[in-house]
Amino acid sequence: MKIDLPDPSLVSKAIDTYMGIAYDGEPPSATVRSLLATLRSWAGPFYAAPVFARSGHEQSPRVSLRLGNRHYPHMKLVLEPSPDGSRYLFKADTHDRHVCPPPGNPEHEIFRQLMQANQQLAERVEVAWADQGLPTFKTYLRDDLARRQAATQAR
Repeated sequence: MKIDLPDPSLVSKAIDTYMGIAYDGEPPSATVRSLLATLRSWAGPFYAAPVFARSGHEQSPRVSLRLGNRHYPHMKLVLEPSPDGSRYLFKADTHDRHVCPPPGNPEHEIFRQLMQANQQLAERVEVAWADQGLPTFKTYLRDDLARRQAATQAR
């Protein structure tokens, strides 16, 4: 099923919020500044901008934008279809689980600390998005639970 990607103004709002939290007043890397400049100056359809990576189903792709954070360059702002396929959800993807050194490796513990910091940052971003009315997985779950409770009470 095809679902519409969020309005570009919502994505811009999400980017601004993400950047404010992820960089905490520090300037992002030249790569991220260039990526954002490309997106802001893009004259074509918003989601056709070369800064977005797509994966998954062609009709409802997962769309990501690698914005990083002050300590880790690979964190992403992601738009992904909700579990029921009704809309897109905003996600801060730490994008770090697949590269953690195994236990016993001298870098394991420090990388685990980085992963924990990334997760806390992602949670702060998603809470801020939810506070702004942007849909996240947690708001989807909350809305789904309320819908189910209302259906149960209506019986």
